[in-house]
Amino acid sequence: MNKMINKVPEVTLTFWIIKILATTVGETAADYLSTTLNLGLTITSYIMAGILLIVLMFQFRAKKYVPGIYWGAVVLLSIVGTLISDNLVDNLGVALSTTSIIFGSALIVVFIWWYVSERTLSVHKIDTVPREFFYWAAILFTFSLGTSAGDLISESSGLGYGYATLLFAAVIGIIFFAYKYLKMNSILAFWLAYILTRPLGASLGDLLSQKVKVGGLGLGTTVTSIVFLLTILSLVIYLTINRKKPSLVKV
Repeated sequence: MNKMINKVPEVTLTFWIIKILATTVGETAADYLSTTLNLGLTITSYIMAGILLIVLMFQFRAKKYVPGIYWGAVVLLSIVGTLISDNLVDNLGVALSTTSIIFGSALIVVFIWWYVSERTLSVHKIDTVPREFFYWAAILFTFSLGTSAGDLISESSGLGYGYATLLFAAVIGIIFFAYKYLKMNSILAFWLAYILTRPLGASLGDLLSQKVKVGGLGLGTTVTSIVFLLTILSLVIYLTINRKKPSLVKV
């Protein structure tokens, strides 16, 4: 099988910053489109899924990692992953605990299939079409799982957006400590952190955008989405300009 140049970015501090920003946008943009613009979950899902497929087509056709295409796909997967979870819960009445189990099981199946097929789950070697397929499938289910599990913890438990944000940040900090100082497996640490950044970003997005009376800061989905999208755009432009330079902070 012909190998390609690695199609995904190095796992650096900038990677995690953009990832958290993208997950926040996934929460607020989905709410903005379906609620603020009154498109509804179904129409919003069709529109965003269509745009996602177009961007993924460009991603698979690219010969190497292109920051704009890659992070565009991540942002769209965050939105679509959120919408899949919301459709099951809000439109079909499936319990958050059930959707969490469904998406968690689907993610495990992807990982098993990926490992059996490729003998690795490393994100540093996404250099074949099958590996890239498994990579994006895993990312989609991490977003859906993170949405359901995050909502289950922050809303159903009554923990609230602020405390939920602190909780997920603390757990990610523990994972980083275990990886850095206790020799936790790097692949396991990456995917656990990747899953948890979704509810972290979602809780942060809700904290910033939701009304004060329900525990938010009242900035609204429009302002929050625009600010975070502009920040992502600025970082992607920076990465595009400097992608040939060595990374300064690798984790």
